[in-house]
Amino acid sequence: MEQTHSLLLNEEACSQLREHQRAEFVLEWLRFLKKLLPATDRADVKKNQKRLVEQLTTVLTGSPGPPTRLLLAQCLALVYRVGDSLTSSLTVDRCNDIIRSKDDSPSFLPTRLAAVACLGVLYEQLGRLLINSFKESVANLLKATKSAESQGRCEIMLCIEKILKGLGVSAMSCHRDIYKTARTCLTDRSMAVRCAAAKCLLELQREAVFLWSTELENVATLCFRAFEGSNYDVRVGISKLLGTLLASALEPRQAIAPRPGSKRNSLKEVMELLSSGFLRGGAGFLRASGDMLKGISSVSRDVRVGTTQTCVVFVSILGGTWLETHFSCLLSLLMEWVSHARATQYPADAVSCRCCASFILRATLGTLLGEKAQIAAAKEICQLISKQKRVGNLEARVRPADVAASQHVLVCALLELGSLLQDLSSTAAPLLLDTSIGMLDTVISVLLHPSASARLAAAWCLRCVAVGMPAQVAVLLDRCAERLNALKSCPEAVEGYSAAIAALLGAVQLCPLGISHSKGKVYITVAEQYICCISCLRAQILEQFCEFVRQLKGARQQTVQIRVAAAFCCTLKCLASSRRELGSEEVQRPALSLLLGALEGSNPLLRCMAAEGLARLVQVRNDPNFTVSITLMSFDKLKTARDAITRTGHALALSAVYRYLSGISSPQYLSACVGVLFTLSQDSTSPEVQMWALHALSMVVDLAGPLYHSHLEASFTLVLRLLLSTPHTHVEVQQSLGRCLNALITSMGPDLQGEGAGVCAVRTSCLVGCAVMQDIQDCLVQAQAISCLQQLHMFAPRFVNLASLVPSLCINLCSSYLSLRRAVVACLRQLAQREAVEVSEHAVALVKELPRRDNTQLGESASPPLHNIVSSQHVSAVLCILNVTIKEVGLEGALFSLLDRESDPRLCRDIQETLVHMMSSAAESNLADWLKLCKDVLSASADSAAAAAVETQQEEDGDRYDDSSAFHAKSESSGPFNNLRWSTRVFSMECVCRIIAQCENGDLAHFNMALAQEQRLHESADYVVLHLADLIRMAFMAATDHSDQLRLAGLQTLLVIIRKFSNVPEPEFPGHVILEQYQANVGAALRPAFHVDAPPNVTAKACQVCSAWIASGVISDLRDLRRVHQLLASSLAKVQVGRDVNSQLYNESTFTMETLAVLKAWAEVYITAVQGSRQRESPGSNLQQQSDEAGTADPAGAGLLKLVQTDLATLSRLWLAALQDHALLTLPSQYSSQLPSTGGSFYTAEMVEQARPHYYSAWATILHATALWLNSTGFIMVDEGPANLSRPVTPTSMGQSTSLSSVKSPEDVNTDRLHLILGISVEFLCSPHSGDQMENISSCLQALQALLEVPWTRSKVGSDQALRVELLSVLHRLIVTRESPSVQLAVLELVRQIVCAAQEHVKEKRHSAEVDDGAAEKETVPEFGEGRDTGGLVPGKSLVFGALELCLCTLLRKLPQLSPKLAGSPTGWGGQTCFLSNTDCRLVTSALAILSELPSICSPEGSVSVLPTVLYLLLGVLREAVKGSVGAESEQLVPGILQALRTVLTSPMSRAEKSRGAWTELLRCAMHTLLESWHSGSSLSFQPHSVCVSSLGEQKRLLLKTFKKSYQPQSLTSGCLNKDRSYQLLVSLFQGPAVVARPFILALGGRLVSQLEEVEKSRPQGPAELQAVQDAIRALEALVSINWVINLVAVLLPILISLLLDENALASAPAASRSLHESALRDLMRIGPQHSAVFKALMASAPHMKARLEAAVKGNQESVNTKAQAPRVISKNTPSIQLKINFL
Repeated sequence: MEQTHSLLLNEEACSQLREHQRAEFVLEWLRFLKKLLPATDRADVKKNQKRLVEQLTTVLTGSPGPPTRLLLAQCLALVYRVGDSLTSSLTVDRCNDIIRSKDDSPSFLPTRLAAVACLGVLYEQLGRLLINSFKESVANLLKATKSAESQGRCEIMLCIEKILKGLGVSAMSCHRDIYKTARTCLTDRSMAVRCAAAKCLLELQREAVFLWSTELENVATLCFRAFEGSNYDVRVGISKLLGTLLASALEPRQAIAPRPGSKRNSLKEVMELLSSGFLRGGAGFLRASGDMLKGISSVSRDVRVGTTQTCVVFVSILGGTWLETHFSCLLSLLMEWVSHARATQYPADAVSCRCCASFILRATLGTLLGEKAQIAAAKEICQLISKQKRVGNLEARVRPADVAASQHVLVCALLELGSLLQDLSSTAAPLLLDTSIGMLDTVISVLLHPSASARLAAAWCLRCVAVGMPAQVAVLLDRCAERLNALKSCPEAVEGYSAAIAALLGAVQLCPLGISHSKGKVYITVAEQYICCISCLRAQILEQFCEFVRQLKGARQQTVQIRVAAAFCCTLKCLASSRRELGSEEVQRPALSLLLGALEGSNPLLRCMAAEGLARLVQVRNDPNFTVSITLMSFDKLKTARDAITRTGHALALSAVYRYLSGISSPQYLSACVGVLFTLSQDSTSPEVQMWALHALSMVVDLAGPLYHSHLEASFTLVLRLLLSTPHTHVEVQQSLGRCLNALITSMGPDLQGEGAGVCAVRTSCLVGCAVMQDIQDCLVQAQAISCLQQLHMFAPRFVNLASLVPSLCINLCSSYLSLRRAVVACLRQLAQREAVEVSEHAVALVKELPRRDNTQLGESASPPLHNIVSSQHVSAVLCILNVTIKEVGLEGALFSLLDRESDPRLCRDIQETLVHMMSSAAESNLADWLKLCKDVLSASADSAAAAAVETQQEEDGDRYDDSSAFHAKSESSGPFNNLRWSTRVFSMECVCRIIAQCENGDLAHFNMALAQEQRLHESADYVVLHLADLIRMAFMAATDHSDQLRLAGLQTLLVIIRKFSNVPEPEFPGHVILEQYQANVGAALRPAFHVDAPPNVTAKACQVCSAWIASGVISDLRDLRRVHQLLASSLAKVQVGRDVNSQLYNESTFTMETLAVLKAWAEVYITAVQGSRQRESPGSNLQQQSDEAGTADPAGAGLLKLVQTDLATLSRLWLAALQDHALLTLPSQYSSQLPSTGGSFYTAEMVEQARPHYYSAWATILHATALWLNSTGFIMVDEGPANLSRPVTPTSMGQSTSLSSVKSPEDVNTDRLHLILGISVEFLCSPHSGDQMENISSCLQALQALLEVPWTRSKVGSDQALRVELLSVLHRLIVTRESPSVQLAVLELVRQIVCAAQEHVKEKRHSAEVDDGAAEKETVPEFGEGRDTGGLVPGKSLVFGALELCLCTLLRKLPQLSPKLAGSPTGWGGQTCFLSNTDCRLVTSALAILSELPSICSPEGSVSVLPTVLYLLLGVLREAVKGSVGAESEQLVPGILQALRTVLTSPMSRAEKSRGAWTELLRCAMHTLLESWHSGSSLSFQPHSVCVSSLGEQKRLLLKTFKKSYQPQSLTSGCLNKDRSYQLLVSLFQGPAVVARPFILALGGRLVSQLEEVEKSRPQGPAELQAVQDAIRALEALVSINWVINLVAVLLPILISLLLDENALASAPAASRSLHESALRDLMRIGPQHSAVFKALMASAPHMKARLEAAVKGNQESVNTKAQAPRVISKNTPSIQLKINFL
């Protein structure tokens, strides 16, 4: 259809289809027509209008089903609205004729219903265009109502509602007649008719003023009668009607003309009407009195529940402001209800009335009022409770009637008070501290009330207080326990206080901070004392219960049966989960009989329990024969039984039997079951059987899985046919159809994406079925439709039209039904994962299409797109909510509003996830909108508004708020939100943190102010750094709120801001960071968290923020630094006081959490101070340079260390105590017996498991700080005085015990401390966990580095070979498993320190041996170091071997070419270039530095063993650097290599007598290898000259060292001149000592002359060759200057002359040749005069040389003269102002 784009129905194709297919085809055409008509040109519609109307009329007279007639009516109205409306009266007349028809046959009924539906929509859409015929139509409809059956009456009422909506005030003449008919329908026996009549009257009251004025009392009485025997939908509709009328009567929407004797209804009169309905049911005085005399209740529960819903609607319409003003009146009314004798005649009635009153209070106070207004309401409720103290006084004489009345008042008041306090959470803390109210005393006094219900309500209220304010748990427990002990002789006191203690203990699991473990033991002991008193009554209670059950009859007995069946199901469930049997046959037989009897019970819930019990029984029996017998029995029952009860029960049993047996696996059973259920589901004579059969079919589909695929097509056909034919009055059947369709879509799964004809047909059926269900008004059916569309979107997303789905979801967000809102949000959550941007755009487009509120005028009715989505009766709700919320803040803001109103955990979680998905997709692109949204949400509170108004620049006023402002419900905030709950605002702060984290992965400009400002000038982009002021403001508002949860969220946001923006520079003020301007704000936000009454978790988070703030380096002023430091100092003082305060309020683990948070914060501050001090002291550091440039020191940085040092004595002991605790807690489980029985310094033995996470998060930072402190003291013990610990730190006192016999020496104490830190570090670094944080690893390595900087530590480590090897093994594993460059650099630095410690130890041993044995006997001194006399290194026990392994591992990971195996491997690097970064070069040089130190810690023999490996690696890396195999960073690598070579060459082992010869030979071999590398490959000529030049000095040193005592260089000199670069080395060698230079001169002088003589024939062509020739000339010139060498001037001069070019050749020669010519000429001019005699003799003996020289000199002179004349030619053009270029 969509491809043809034709408005007309394809009648030929339709006629070829079967009947059920034809109905589906027509429905699809109508859906397409409804979508196409608004977009079609008016002329095209008029052209086809006649034929189109004929086709629609044909459908009208063809007995259309309910969904079809609804679409038909909408399409007819659209045709006349878009096309020509002149002929619409003809259609109206046709409809009226059909309605007046005398045909009462069942086959004509669908046509009559369709005519009624079309008539209503025509009047609704065309309005006053049909004004001339409306009276006739209304009269016709009202007359037809008298003879119509229930469906007709329902449809007529809905039709009249649409007529009233379309005509508005123009229908006033018929208002009275409509009212009379609707009154009758309002009490109709059909519930659907009652609902329709309520909707009709609701629309009538908009213009019919008499309904809420003169007829108000009569309408109210009528509504109370309509509540009798009603269902949920009826109660909702009528309560909405009556509540709206009462609100209109109290606050009229329009002016009423005054009548004689009339007056405006007062609040008292309205409440009297509500009271009459609640207490008397709207009956007259005589009837109510007569019922009381008979001893029966004249008011049913349905009436009271309906009146309750009416009261909620009434208050909701008037709004929160009205409720706040008149809350006392409402409270008095409700308390009057629950205490009235009429409402409390029977216990069940009393309980029902209490539930009604509690529902009204919760639905109004919990949703309409803000936090401050709720606090005011709580005060008023508390005052009401106090008035009941007299009744609760045990010593006062009161009447039983007064006690009965007061108990109901107290129960309702206490339950609502508890709910308010729990919702307000810590925001209500000031309310408890108000002594004028005495709230806790008032609640606790009710625990002595004579009524058990009141006592339990008071206990529950105390539980709510404990959940909302965890600090009150311990206080309340102590008070209750004390009173219980004092009044143990009073039964009421025992029961009341015992219930309170039980409730409080039950609340502990919901309190994150818990209570003291010792208190729990006390209360268990108290409970045991009273259990003995209760146990002697158990038998009596059981006997009374059994007797009570036997006496029950009727409905109460049925209720007990349901409970018994439920209990038996629970028993079977427990047996199945534990894999136990039910028992013998004697037990199984009555169990089966019980369930089979209940399966045929009259109560639907009982039958459901029985089916569930059968499924559990089959699971427990686990006997296939038993299962088959149950199914066969059900099949037989279904074949023979004709009553609906039996058929429904056994139909459900068929599907439930296999629920817990891994599904249905038998195709035969599945076919039989499907056949039976298909038959039952088509029994239209019994909607109840249809409902149960379809429900059972949906369960079978789920249980069968893929086995059901053969039945899918038939099932889809069945479901769609039933959806098209089932009347809307059979809602239960439609709900079951929805569940069945959902199960079928799930079974089909991803196959729905197929393109086959069958799949397309199934997919179309699914979409049609969803559309039909969306048009049904029942909330559960609509929820099923949305769920089905969600499944379709999951499996076949491209076939779901978001343009129509999203608007329907947005509108249903406003639904009053929880199930529908759940389905909507769940679908939105899924859509937001894929198409978040599209979802938001469709929601905004919906708002733009919303009609005006006043839609009564012609042409101003609801627009067609809106009516495609939502029925007309919902337009008002859509306008009131969507137009206000989505239009202002988008769909995201609407979700925030919904989140604030919802209390269902599942729905709230889905809303949050939806917002997170939308934020992830669009937050970075719409940054300003999202941040503004979060700010508006956070600011939507009176407290937040007051906090925002505080001048946060002045810290002194940062924590003051205007508490004297009046309580308002919804007028405090100027933003789109009003008085949002703290939980919603907490989520907004979490969103802010997510946004910042998301921006971190985006553009760099997000955290660079200068770049952001620059880019914003060129493009319309937004960056988070531009909103820093708003971020700080939001964090401040949250951190200073009354809610503890919001304070935590604010502090966390502040922490994120500090970490992300602390290094962002301020462009306008160079040298400053952007956060400096917010120092006062941060300080003001932190101060409340350090208050003495602040919860431990808040203080702990604030300590984390404080340390991050100080460590960030933002604080530039010493005064600001002192303020923040003072906050930390106060927390340290709190820790020193110990658990004495906190242990009374919270669990012992909270003390651990707070203490370790404080110690960690101080540790971070100390680390920052020490590191800053070292950077300032180090020469050339950035901080030092900045200070020098500015001319000032860094007072804040310098003062930080001084501030910390004042508390360092105490901190060091606390740190050591914490580390000792952590060491004990990390012991394996087999060593748990070694843990102290009383616990550690900061944890108790009972709270070990709870304490572990806190230690794990803090130990690394504390370890680092402790190591730095030990580094600063050099392990020199100083008597710091007492640390004021809360308890003796016996495990960690480290020798500080007061017992003289156990006092350790300072050496032992230092050793214990060293072993403690080493043990913790090694244990952690050996841990196999791969998820450990890199921060902890870095802290651990830095701590070890700090320790090894101390000489005493190095001596301890150096003297312990096993410790050194173990440390090296751990570090080797770490460097292999961690790829972080910073970690690897730290590991190598630590290895270097360990090697240095070993060096110092070996050096000290050698020195001691030399001193002891005397200098004269040095040759006999024993050698120390690894290798000893043999030179062997044992793996696993040798430090040198371990260091070699580690260094080799590091080098091979960066330079695989060093390994012959890797170099030759096909998968290895081979000779390829591996580009090393700067960090890689640092790693390589660090490893080489360690290698160069290894020979010095060996014995002479050991050094000889290790030297070849060291030299091989050093020269190998040098070779790769010179070859260029490391990329562009080779220049950074070479200096480190040369330094390592220098260290090796100057090693003391090279001078030792035992190793001197071997060292010389090995170095000669190394030189040979180095020189050989010069003629291997040609890549050397392409390397930068600086690399080769920088290595010459070290090569010279190596040659001098190697050949100092060797005069046979023949083996090494053969390859010296193979590469041009070697000439530079020859210059250095020729100028060296004669003992080294002589062999090289004798061996290489002749070859040097020969190579220079060949240059004339092969002149240089490039810079590299030119440089080589010049270097060779320098080498020959060096020989000339040597006095013992034969005079070589006669050789040098001819060579230089041969390099000269004649005039012709010079002009065409390459640049390199010309440069060589000029260089040779300059050398001749310089050398000739120095040796004039030789020069003259040479010129005389060789005329050709003289001529060549003269020509060159002449040419050079001419060139000079030409250059000298050039400036004079262009002097006229030179500028008048000469630039000075010579500044000497």
